[in-house]
Amino acid sequence: MSLTPDTLPAQADPQFSDYLRTLFEQQIVFNRLLGLRMHSSGPDWFRADLDMRPDLVGNFIHDRLHGGVISAVLDVIAGMACIAALGTRHQSEPLDQRMRHFDKLGTIDLRVDYLRPAISPRFEAHARVIRLGSRLANTQMEFFAGNGQLLATGAGAYIIA
Repeated sequence: MSLTPDTLPAQADPQFSDYLRTLFEQQIVFNRLLGLRMHSSGPDWFRADLDMRPDLVGNFIHDRLHGGVISAVLDVIAGMACIAALGTRHQSEPLDQRMRHFDKLGTIDLRVDYLRPAISPRFEAHARVIRLGSRLANTQMEFFAGNGQLLATGAGAYIIA
C-alpha cells in the first residue's frame, strides 16, 4: 500500500498547515540539521523531503544515507502525522488550544525495514496515521529515493495522551 498523498485530502486549515511547517522546519532543531522540509500534509498524513548533503568542505563522505538517519526521519514524520490527525480531531478549537494536545506525544515503538541502500541525491518520506485512539496512535511510513524507488518502510506506535 503506497502512502503517496496524490489521492489523499489536503489539510483543510491553512493556518494549521503553516503551524505544522513552522514546527517541522524551524522549531525542531534536529530537522533543521538534517535539512528536512515539509512537502505537504493532510488530515492524517505528512510528507517531507530531504537532500543528500555534503560535509563541511563540500564533499559527499558516503554515497548512501545512513540507516539511523532514515529511522529518525520516519519517526519524526510519523509524529507529525499524529499531530496532523490530532489537529484534525480538535479542529473546532482555536490553534493555541489545539497545540496543547501535542505536548505528550512520544514514540512507544518503531519498526523500520530497510529494503535497499539509500543512494540518491534526494529523498521523500511519507507517513500516515492508521489508527488514532484516545491514548495511542498507530502509523505507517515509507522512505523513497528521489526517483520513487521504495527504500524503507516503517510502522510506529505513539502515545498521544
